[in-house]
Amino acid sequence: TSAAFDGVEAINALKAESFDLILLDVMLPEVDGFTLMEFIRPLEIPVIFITAKNSLDDRIKGLKLGAEDYIVKPFEVLELLARVEVVLRRFKKTETTLVRGDIVIDTIAMKAYKDGELVPLTKIEYDLLVLFAKNPGIALYRETIYELVCHEDFPFGCKTVDIHVQRLRRKLGWEKCITTVNKVGYRLEVPGK
Repeated sequence: TSAAFDGVEAINALKAESFDLILLDVMLPEVDGFTLMEFIRPLEIPVIFITAKNSLDDRIKGLKLGAEDYIVKPFEVLELLARVEVVLRRFKKTETTLVRGDIVIDTIAMKAYKDGELVPLTKIEYDLLVLFAKNPGIALYRETIYELVCHEDFPFGCKTVDIHVQRLRRKLGWEKCITTVNKVGYRLEVPGK
């Protein structure tokens, strides 16, 4: 992971190393993001523009220049992570297997295994497991879990999220691994490999 604080620094970094993905601010000093995109395009590195400029013209310009996505500030970090994951998957640069403790998740087949045995999970339980597995050690708010996992399938309420977390804990034997964070939500405390 590298950070550049102006366009010239970014060009120097691109000449020195290779990258799987670039998060590019449109309003960079020295050389702006749109101009920098001309330099990046031949390198065939996927780009997500991050900007405070939310006009339709700017979004169209960014996408026409070859960006994979365009996200406007302010945004939730989990939304950014989800967009990054989608782009990396499209470019075949993401993990197809996640390992957390005694659980192996096959993200292509959308299946989870505990000690080599298939764990029967519902779609929501599987999505919940992947959310925890991709954010180990991070306290996830119930509202965030609901938005990313339950969507409109269930009426919102803390009970909805709590019920799904309890079922997942039971099926995985993770009663001590998915911990409750008081007045916030839940956190996965299983070490990843």
